[in-house]
Order: sequence, then C-alpha cells, then structure tokens
Amino acid sequence: MPEMPEHHDEGSAIASTGAGGATDLAMSEAETLEKVPGGPEGTGPDKKARSLWSDAWHDLRRNPIFIISGLIILFLVVIAIWPQLIASGNPLDCDLSKAQEGSQPGHPFGFNGQGCDVYTRTVYGARASIQVGVLATLGVTLLGSVLGGLAGFYGGAWDGFLSRITDIFFAIPVVLGGLVLLSVVSNNSVWPVIGFMVLLGWPQISRIARGSVITAKQNDYVQAARALGASNSRMLLRHITPNAVAPVIVVATIALGTYISLEATLSFLGVGLKPPTVSWGIDISSASQYIRNAPHMLLWPAGALAVTVLAFIMLGDAVRDALDPKLR
Repeated sequence: MPEMPEHHDEGSAIASTGAGGATDLAMSEAETLEKVPGGPEGTGPDKKARSLWSDAWHDLRRNPIFIISGLIILFLVVIAIWPQLIASGNPLDCDLSKAQEGSQPGHPFGFNGQGCDVYTRTVYGARASIQVGVLATLGVTLLGSVLGGLAGFYGGAWDGFLSRITDIFFAIPVVLGGLVLLSVVSNNSVWPVIGFMVLLGWPQISRIARGSVITAKQNDYVQAARALGASNSRMLLRHITPNAVAPVIVVATIALGTYISLEATLSFLGVGLKPPTVSWGIDISSASQYIRNAPHMLLWPAGALAVTVLAFIMLGDAVRDALDPKLR
C-alpha cells in the first residue's frame, strides 16, 4: 500500500519540484515571491529600466567633479545677475590718486591704473563674460544642430553642399577672423561679439550633429518607425533627436568655456568688448603694461577668467563621462 501524504499546516505552501517531490514554503515567503518578480530585491522583468538621461543624472550626482564645477558655475551665474550681492561699489568710479595702489581696507584687490577698484571690476566683469559665453553657445548649438541634423538625415546634395561650406569655415582662423570682422564694428554692446562667434562656431557643432544623426537613423527602432509609415518630421523629432543630442550637449558644454576665453582674447586685442563695458579681457589688456609694478591688476581678472573656463571644461568632462556609454 502506498504511503499517504502527510498533512501540512495551513500556514505553509507547497511548490512542486522537478523531481516530483514537494517543498514546503512559508506562506509569507510565497506571498513575497508573488509580489516581487525575480527575487526579493525587485530585479525581475517588471522592474522599469532607467533611461539614458536618468542614468546619466544618477552618475552625475555622485561625481565630485560635476558637483564642484556646478557650484562654481552657479556662483558665477548668481554674481553675473546680481553683482551687488558681493560688490557694493561702482566699477566705473575711479580715483586717479589711488592708481596702482595695492590692497587696502574695503578694497582687497587694490586699484588699477585708472584708480578703479579691481575687486568691483572683477565681480562685474563676470556679467559680460557669462553673457557672451552662454548666448554664443546657445546660438551655435541651435544653428549647428539644425543644419547638421538635416544634412545627416536627408543626405544627398544638401549634405554635400553643407560639408563644403563647413570646410570653408573651418579654414578661417578664429582670432584672425575676429580681428578682421570686429575691427569695423563700432557698437560697444556684446551682440557683435556673439554674432561673430555664432558665425564661425556653428561648423563644429554641425559636424557633430550630422555624425550623430547618421548613426541614430540606422538603428532598428528608426527603421521600424519608417516601415510603420511615420513621417520624416516625426522620425526626426521623436526618434532620432532624443538619441542623437547627447554628443552635441557634451561639445556645447565644453565650448562654452572656450567662447568665454575667446571673448577675453578679442577684448585683449582691442576688437572685442570695448569700454565702458566691464570685461575681464579689457582689464587684462589694460593691466598688461603694469605687470611689473602692479601685478595685482592682472592676476585677479586673469585668475577669475581661468577659474571660469576651467569650471566649464570640468563640467563638460563630467557630462561626457555620464552620457558616453563606452565609458561606463
């Protein structure tokens, strides 16, 4: 006679094994396995995967380089908008009797060759540099992304034409082009400098955007959307652009610091921003002839410029590491 199966308590569950036997599981454990697919840690198939952007933000928050550079840039943006928060003086108020004097109470950076407070001018100089850098980067990114993205998507004659135009602009030296184009401009605002940077800066972003779009449009999900009858505009805006924009963001972030240094270079050469605009490049240019007798006039605006450019380059490196899947 076969043995009768033993009776189990109501507080347990029976799970059949491949060998035909039975394994007792506590009812609480069975309920847990039903609620959390794939194990107690919730790593089963129902767990939603993070997107590229959420994954990148997850990495950026744990990157000390991103945190440090982000705090520096945030501070620079705040003082560019509200410089009076840390500088109560007027950068255009000068006293020739104090020209080239060093640090004094209330004037920690000393005075320049015209008797203006170096500290106040250094603080107010962030406004022009940040404004030029941010607006030039936005203009370059928008123009280059549109032209390069369309060339990479449609190809053909448009791609060939844009590639030849891009080669022509790449052959123009940036500083020499600035000396030629801006020397005939008498406007003292930042807009001629921004326009010049957009004019000569878009080819780099355009080439990056073109290559990124060409790579993205060859993916299976784009081919599937095309087979389902999706229009060109829908494929470009919904499927290609979100997956091709990461390299553009990385290059634009690094280029922002480059445009700030370019503005300072052009102002130093006398063709960029012009007085009475307060700029680090203008102050560095006026202080260069006093570097032996009053080095403080040069060190403070040059140091502020170096820290700003370094912060944006560090931010670009951190964003690149977070968005590039090859570096994971």
